[in-house]
Amino acid sequence: MSELSILGRRLPKVNVWAHLTGSALYADDIHLPRMLYGRLLRSTRPHARIMKIDVSRALAYPGVVAVVTGADMPEKMGIMPSTQDETALAVDKVRYVGEPVAAVAAVDEDTAFDALSLIDVVYEDLEPIFTIEEALEREDVKIHETSKRANVFKEVHLSFGDLEAGFAKADHVREDWFFFEGNTHAPIESHACVATFEPFASRGGPDVDGKLTLWTCTQVPHYLHRELEKVLGLPRSRIRVIATPNGGAFGGKSDPFGHEFAAALLSMRTKRPVKITLDREEVFYAHRGRHPVKMRIKTGVKKDGEITAVEFQSYLDGGAYASYGIATTYYTGALLTVTYRVPAYKFDGVRVYTNKPPCGPKRGHGTTQPRFAFECQLDKIATDLGLDPIEYRLRILQPANSRTVNELRVTSMGLGDCLTTVRDRTGWERKRAERTKGKGIGVAGSAYISGAGLPIYWNEMPHSGAEIRIDRGGGVTVMCGTSEIGQGSDNMLAAVTAETLGVYPEDVHVVSGDTSLAPVDLGSYSSRVTMMAGNATKNAGMKLRAQLFEVAS
Repeated sequence: MSELSILGRRLPKVNVWAHLTGSALYADDIHLPRMLYGRLLRSTRPHARIMKIDVSRALAYPGVVAVVTGADMPEKMGIMPSTQDETALAVDKVRYVGEPVAAVAAVDEDTAFDALSLIDVVYEDLEPIFTIEEALEREDVKIHETSKRANVFKEVHLSFGDLEAGFAKADHVREDWFFFEGNTHAPIESHACVATFEPFASRGGPDVDGKLTLWTCTQVPHYLHRELEKVLGLPRSRIRVIATPNGGAFGGKSDPFGHEFAAALLSMRTKRPVKITLDREEVFYAHRGRHPVKMRIKTGVKKDGEITAVEFQSYLDGGAYASYGIATTYYTGALLTVTYRVPAYKFDGVRVYTNKPPCGPKRGHGTTQPRFAFECQLDKIATDLGLDPIEYRLRILQPANSRTVNELRVTSMGLGDCLTTVRDRTGWERKRAERTKGKGIGVAGSAYISGAGLPIYWNEMPHSGAEIRIDRGGGVTVMCGTSEIGQGSDNMLAAVTAETLGVYPEDVHVVSGDTSLAPVDLGSYSSRVTMMAGNATKNAGMKLRAQLFEVAS
């Protein structure tokens, strides 16, 4: 019998009514007085120098209020501080078809769209790079001049255990190549934001003395907050980011995006609110989808299937910019060892630039591609050894409460129970026995981390903070910087608060994703929110409960 009274019960989500009735305000639902509408001009070239941008005709078009270009925001930005290679709008060079080059604000969206065709851009075409092989070999074509070798963005070389001895012990060695096609998120809600700037006319220039508020469907309000400060030259104390309800993200909204900076700057220039909503085509240009990856795996096993060594090579097509690519490159190798016992392991990874929309953190970024390859190879090994694929996996499972060869800590291990249940409930043996040519049945196991071990900007501060307040009327408010992207983080905050204080979730008001009201949370990614924000909320609730007991006694 559980000692918990709220957690684990089937209760309505705290924010469900607004979503059921359509009253929830997504970014594109926000309408402010005197609001302007923005559109982005996008590159028609995959790789070219920008020789000239003339916006005079667009500015003269009736209804157009302002136009900005990359020269207005030349500061490099990006989600990872060590690999910032992107600008809000292209400066000097475009690197993929669809890269934003300029932004227009007008009295309505149609006028803004029409004005885009009046912006004259002169390009000098450069030879594009479209494949991993070209990116590795073409020293004569540089997508980024910072690349030390050809168009290589990042190389990783890691080795654990005695690989040579491991392969020497093997009775059977298998080597295979695999290729994983890239894909993208396609959330129901496209990217959208509304920016409004309120200047202080009494002091200094109006572009720096004022307060900016940005409503946006982001997964990372805290990190976007930092990048806005850097690019716009506004102190963070004068910037407020509010993460709106999010109609799907899956990693695709965890970067800072050009339209967010463009809307903010256009609002600063016009002193009017500016909304930019990407259309469906533009969402594909924004991308940050899953990397195409070419992989080579060499695995040694004993006669009973016990793995003796694994050597893994990955080649990632990163597209035009870094995004989370440095982490993705490590992830392609780091988590391969989690599910099954691997005593010796070597990983070589390389991520390259190509002239395509930048790839990024799509659901378990970097881990799904090698998992596909390794699970396919395990099936091949099972066939080679005459073993049932499920029984084989059960035989080589990484045990609970253990460490992998590359020092990852495994606590609980439910994959064995999962595989057994799948086998028993799906008629696995019968279906395999009845297979005909061209018909198959497959199985795979996987794992992912819960939480990111380090903040993106390394520091000693907590990864998540929460504040709980009780007012005179008995109302309870919990405040946390988490971003609600449909995964239920608002409900989690309410439930943990209610459990700790002995109230119902519906009695708890949740304030989340607001950089001016809530303590910092690093963002909704890597399955981290329940563990980190949940524990922060629990700790705050326990401290408040102790104070209540003391006062009441």
